[in-house]
Amino acid sequence: MKHAPVIEPTDQVAKQPSPGKAGPRKPGRRARTVLLAGAALLTPAALVWFAHYEISGKYFQSTDDAYVQADMVVSSPKISGYIDQVYVVDNQRVKAGDPLVRVDPREYKAQVAQYRAQVDMAAANADNARAAIGEQEAAITMAQAQLDSAESDARFAAAQVVRYEPLAKSGAETSEKLTSLRDQAAKSSSSVVAQRASVLQAQRKIDSLKAQVRQAEAQGESAQAQLDAAAVNLAETTIRASIDGRVGDKTVQLGQYVQAGTRMMSIVPVAKPYVTANFKETQIGLMRPGQPVSISVDALADVTLKGHVESIAPGTGSQFSVLPPQNATGNFTKIVQRVPVRIAIDPDAAALGVLVPGLSVTAEVDTGAAVAADRVAQAKAIEVPAR
Repeated sequence: MKHAPVIEPTDQVAKQPSPGKAGPRKPGRRARTVLLAGAALLTPAALVWFAHYEISGKYFQSTDDAYVQADMVVSSPKISGYIDQVYVVDNQRVKAGDPLVRVDPREYKAQVAQYRAQVDMAAANADNARAAIGEQEAAITMAQAQLDSAESDARFAAAQVVRYEPLAKSGAETSEKLTSLRDQAAKSSSSVVAQRASVLQAQRKIDSLKAQVRQAEAQGESAQAQLDAAAVNLAETTIRASIDGRVGDKTVQLGQYVQAGTRMMSIVPVAKPYVTANFKETQIGLMRPGQPVSISVDALADVTLKGHVESIAPGTGSQFSVLPPQNATGNFTKIVQRVPVRIAIDPDAAALGVLVPGLSVTAEVDTGAAVAADRVAQAKAIEVPAR
C-alpha cells in the first residue's frame, strides 16, 4: 500500500500569526494629537477650579436637607357647641380678625342674661340695705331724743328729791310725798338706762345693715365676674383668624359638635415663609447669623432666591426628638449629626406667591465673611502695641 508523500515546509512560506494573538498596536499620530489637546485644555480648567476652591469655594456650605416652613396657627374653639356657620373654604385668603366659623350662641346668650339678672339683684339688695341704714339713722335720732328727754326727767326727779328731803325732815312736807318723789326719780333713772340701751341697739343695727350692704356688693361683684366670663364665652362663639394667611387643613363642617380645643383648621402665613436647613455638624463651624444664603427651590426651576442666616438651633435635631439617643449604653457607632439652621428669605413678591410650607429646597451659605472676621481678630490679638 502506497502512502502520500509528506510535503515539508520551505523557508519561502511565511508563518501567519494566529487570529487570537494579535500584537499591540501603537496609537496613531491623530490620536496622540487629540490626547495632548485635551490635556492642554483640562489642565488650565483644573487649575482655575482649584484656585477658586481654595480662595472661596471651600467656604460655601450647602445641603439639600432643607424645606420651606411657616409659623402656622391652628384655629380651635375655646368653648363647646354645635357649629351653625362656616364662613371660609379651603385655601381661602383671610386677614386677622376675619370670622372663620360660629358656634351656636343661644346657650351662651342665656347665660349672659342669667348673670346680668344676678348682678341687678345684688345691686337691688345693696340699695335696700342702704335704705334700711337711712331709716335706722332716723330711729337713732329718735332714740337719742328720747334718751335726752329721759335724762332731763331723771335730773328733775333727783332735784325734787333733794329739795324735799329737808322739808320732810322738818315736817313741812309729809314723808309720803318724799317717798313718791324718790320712786319717780328711780323710774326716771331706769328710763334713762332703757333709752341709752335703745340708742346703742339702734347704732349696732347700723353696723349690721352696713355688713348687708357689703355682702350684697360682694355678691354683685361675683355675679359681675360670672357675667364677664359669660360675655367672653359669648364673644368666643365666633372664631376669628388671629393672623393673615390662607386656610388649610379645614376639617370643621356645618352642624358638627366641637369640644374646646378641637382642631378645626390651620392659618398659614404664606407671606412670611422661611427655610429650615439641616446642616451636618461638620458644616456649621463658620456659620453666623446674617451670612448670605442662596436658595434653590425644586418647584421653581432656574430661580435662585436670596436670604440670610437668621439663627442656629441650640441643639441637634436628635436632642429634640421624642426619644433622645443615649450613647452611653451598648455598642457605639458614630453618626454625623445635623443642626437645624433657620434662614430668612429676602422679599420677592413673585416667588413668595409660590412658596408654601413643605417644599424642598437646596440652601448654600457663604461663610467666607466669618473667615475674614476670624483673621482680623487673630491679627489684632497678636499685634504688638507701638512704643
